[in-house]
Amino acid sequence: MIVFDLCCGGGHKFEAWFASTAAYEAQRKQGLLNCPCCGSAEVEKAVMAPNIAVRRETPPMTPASSEGEALLRALAEAQARLLEQSEWVGQGFAARARAMHLGEETPAIIHGQASLAEARELVEEGVPVAPLPFPVIPPDALN
Repeated sequence: MIVFDLCCGGGHKFEAWFASTAAYEAQRKQGLLNCPCCGSAEVEKAVMAPNIAVRRETPPMTPASSEGEALLRALAEAQARLLEQSEWVGQGFAARARAMHLGEETPAIIHGQASLAEARELVEEGVPVAPLPFPVIPPDALN
């Protein structure tokens, strides 16, 4: 995974993780990148500043609680079961979800990709959708 510093046309800066530079470029070209602050689709790589070490007196980091780890593990297992029982529809997610909601297609459990604008439109139309808690890699991208 590669982390990129990104910025939007509104001047917001944020980080995003990608499997590769090619994955970043593909998602950018498809309009799948949106600013988490304002929703702008004008997203590009930000000029990266070097990290400068600053000596501070900070308390040592403590490991995550076993209760928190168990909760994350249970959430990941639930998502894995959900993905096994659903169909990957990729970029066609918004269209398929809308068609099922309107009764044009037989209801099914699906998962895929939607831009922030597409997700907002679905919610505004009353289409029942929910984001997955952890990122999902398309099946054809698995090695």
